[in-house]
This record gives sequence, C-alpha cells and structure tokens, in this order.
Amino acid sequence: MAEVIFYGLAGCPANARQKQQLAAAGHRLVDRDLATAELTAAELRAFFGDKEVDAWFNRRAAAVKSGTVMPDALDESAALAAMLTDRDLIRRPLIQVGDRREAGFDPTTLHAWIGLTSGESCDDKHARGQCDHGHQHFVKAPAA
Repeated sequence: MAEVIFYGLAGCPANARQKQQLAAAGHRLVDRDLATAELTAAELRAFFGDKEVDAWFNRRAAAVKSGTVMPDALDESAALAAMLTDRDLIRRPLIQVGDRREAGFDPTTLHAWIGLTSGESCDDKHARGQCDHGHQHFVKAPAA
C-alpha cells in the first residue's frame, strides 16, 4: 500500500476517522499536525491543484461562518496568507502520496488514487468489534 502524509488538526474527530479509514485500507500514515507544520505558501498551494480559491477553504471555520473571511472574495495570494495565519481556514486533511497532493477527504478520489478499502468485509470487521469505515451500526447479539 501507500505511504500517506496526512496533515490534519489534533483533536479533530473527522481527521481521526479519516486516518483510521486509511490505516484500515493498509496504508502507512505519516501524521503531521497542520497547526504547527512549517508550510510555505507555495507548498500549501500545491495541495489545491486546479480547484477554485473558494474551494480551498474549510467552510466550518469560525472566521468563514462569521463572515470575517469571505473565501469567494479572495485571490490566491490573499487566501494563502489568510490560511497560513489561521490554519483552521484550510480544507483538510491535506494528503500527499509521492508527488501528488490533495486537499479534503473525498472517498471516491482517494479510492481511485490509492485504494480506500482493505478487501475485508464489513461482517469480518464487526466480528472483531471494529467499525472503521464510516457508518454507524453495531454487531447484532446472537439469537437466544
């Protein structure tokens, strides 16, 4: 499987689930804290590819929700400067495998790129008491 460099925020429940999903698919994770990672504007820019600037942003960030930062009103350099100042603005996780970089956790893109399933069935995972694939259901108790 792939070595995945994963930039997320410590304490983010979504990032924790995403890392679990990647590990369950057999990938080796190199965990980096997005809050403290030494990223330049050029390095950060590489994760966004040809996406529009407003798609670079975490729409749940407090500054976006309050209207303090309006992603659709920023050009590339202003967006990158804002994101390097307030890392919560960055759509996460940032993922790198080899030379390719992506922002956000899109299961379809990730599965096509590096594979996102382990080949192990849902029932097998539940028999071990492990549900790591993003849905919420529980192993049924044996019939009496």
